[in-house]
Amino acid sequence: MKVINIYILVVCCLGVAGCSDKIKDEEFVMAEVSTEKYTNNLINETSPYLLQHAHNPVDWHPWGDKALQLAKEQDKPIFLSIGYSACHWCHVMEHESFENEVIAKLINKDFIAIKVDREERPDLDAIYMDAVQMLTGSGGWPLSVFLTPNLKPFYGGTYFPPKDMYGRPGFISVLAQISTAWKTRRDEIEKSADSLTEAVRIGAVPAHNDAVKTSGKELTRVAVSQWMRSFDHEWGGFGGAPKFPSTGAIAVLLREYSMSGDEKVAEVIKVSLNRMAYGGIYDQLGGGFHRYSVDREWLTPHFEKMLYDNALLSSVYIEAYQVFGDTLYKRVAEEIFDYVIRDMSDDAGGFYSTEDADSEGKEGLFYVWDRNEIVDLLGEKESELFNEYYGVTAKGNFEGQNILNVRISLVEFAKKKGLSVSEIEVRLASSKKKLLKQRGKRIRPAKDDKVLASWNGMMISSFAQGYQVFGDKRFLVAAENAGDFLIDKMVNDGALWHTYRNGKASIDGFLDDYAEVIAAMLDLYESTFDLKWIMMAQFLSDKMIELFLDDKNGGFYFSSSGHKDLLARTKSVRDGSVPSGNAIAALSLFRLAELTSKNGYRDIAEQTINLSIDLQKKYPSSFSYMLLARDFFESHPFEIAVIGGRNKAETEILLKAIRSMFLPNKVVALLEPKGCDNENIITLLPLLDDRNMIDGKSTIYVCRDFTCKKPVTNVEELASIFSEYEKKVISQ
Repeated sequence: MKVINIYILVVCCLGVAGCSDKIKDEEFVMAEVSTEKYTNNLINETSPYLLQHAHNPVDWHPWGDKALQLAKEQDKPIFLSIGYSACHWCHVMEHESFENEVIAKLINKDFIAIKVDREERPDLDAIYMDAVQMLTGSGGWPLSVFLTPNLKPFYGGTYFPPKDMYGRPGFISVLAQISTAWKTRRDEIEKSADSLTEAVRIGAVPAHNDAVKTSGKELTRVAVSQWMRSFDHEWGGFGGAPKFPSTGAIAVLLREYSMSGDEKVAEVIKVSLNRMAYGGIYDQLGGGFHRYSVDREWLTPHFEKMLYDNALLSSVYIEAYQVFGDTLYKRVAEEIFDYVIRDMSDDAGGFYSTEDADSEGKEGLFYVWDRNEIVDLLGEKESELFNEYYGVTAKGNFEGQNILNVRISLVEFAKKKGLSVSEIEVRLASSKKKLLKQRGKRIRPAKDDKVLASWNGMMISSFAQGYQVFGDKRFLVAAENAGDFLIDKMVNDGALWHTYRNGKASIDGFLDDYAEVIAAMLDLYESTFDLKWIMMAQFLSDKMIELFLDDKNGGFYFSSSGHKDLLARTKSVRDGSVPSGNAIAALSLFRLAELTSKNGYRDIAEQTINLSIDLQKKYPSSFSYMLLARDFFESHPFEIAVIGGRNKAETEILLKAIRSMFLPNKVVALLEPKGCDNENIITLLPLLDDRNMIDGKSTIYVCRDFTCKKPVTNVEELASIFSEYEKKVISQ
């Protein structure tokens, strides 16, 4: 393929011995310095990741007009380095290369060095990640890309060690050889960059095919079959190591099981959720999930904690609790919420982004335990019980230390010890509290305290869902505070900002920001029935359509026309580490259409789910959240109108009954009789029109597919409506 010509050329050159810029080992070692004596152009940035590099000897620039113009004026290639604050290998490359004076001199002499926080600029990350994947067949962070002054990529990779090792070319060699190629083979580089750029632009927007039609049920059937084949029956999850929590897949499988009752599907869900909850990937003391497991047993995590992972995982554990009633799932979701409230919340209400994998320069040090330390803290008797349950040994399971994990159910353990489950629970809870207090005295991993609109939207939705199902008002308070934070701090001049830190919102919002915040506003409305949330959801939806919609081919671009200096406007259709922006946009618009009866929202959403239909047919398991949007649309969701006082006990009883059931495809609206603004409420939410209380009691109206059931005033009648529906579905 043409686009990889220069990549092969440079790689071959890197293997040549005796390069003129070769650095002696002793010179390299001596070059490691205290970097505080340097200050570069990142010093005035707000991103914690960029500020981590502000004292490197590398003359870093943030992405912007100044740096891009400098590359053109000096006719130098750009070295673009993309990462994020919690990235372990980003830290390694910084220490090995970017803190090294010799390497810094090579970069500063022949390149314009630009640092980008992928969480601040996901648009740039997506474009240049695609380029590197086309070049090398893989990607990841740190992302290291070399560009022409007009921003076209021609060479790249991920982590480069300083010298040739691990079967990877050394960064010193890479810099020297690219510098030489730029000066002596410029024409070849330019041609290859043009070819690669064209490939990136073509791949940025999925092909549109109006002729292809298929149903969500058929796509889901194929996706479920793919997940079943890759399911790890022993340890749960899909495939081997490294193993990531597949939240989208679990969400689809929960809906499939609720419709079919297939126990094989239930096994996939239960084994996966149970093994993750008991594994080292879950913080057994403090709650919350780490990023992923490096092994198939979920034992050894990559220790960073991401807000979005915990938002998505808490949501599927809540849904699993609704479906199966297993209190383990309730406990895990509640512990995630406790962790986010305790450790990831800004005083003003927003949620922070990440916690680092490293502390004191070592990955996982904050989380692991020496057996003797636990014995000293708990004493012989309690430590024996604790250590046996959590797999703590003198040898350890991680570099001589212990990652807490569970390999036996509480019931089995209690039986083995000849004790009651309740006694075991009380003793373990007491021990965990003591260890958590002691752990709090350690040096914590660094926290990236910027607030991202999209990730906050996900977390708000999960908190709102948790309040609805568990009834804990702490969760509603957290969701409302964060929702108010977004409106007050991150919506300005009629548009949504992407990030906020140190009192300043910055960077125009992306599609994901709008889609996830709209979803959050809808979830807040259905939790509180406060009209301000539904009004904000509609306002942001209209703005999203204005800024991102592709009027010609349907679907939404990831970036708006206001985002400058991009090789292409991409369309995110596949799920990645976060759900596809187009999928969440479609699902939110479908929900809004049901609530407001505005068919224009539904039409745009329907075009959006069909945007990438060719890819969906080939790889349906890569489109979990698009499958959820299709399922909502094709299932003809329930329209539930609640007529009664918001704070009346009988209304709360009926709402509790609705919320206890697994009904993902529904919308709920409430009207208080004789409310002061009822005329405007009914205009905004027509499904509330012509609804009255029956016999002065709080009343539920359930409609679906243009047909309404008889209004009901008690839980028994309400349950019979949905049980009748479930019987119909399972018999189909």
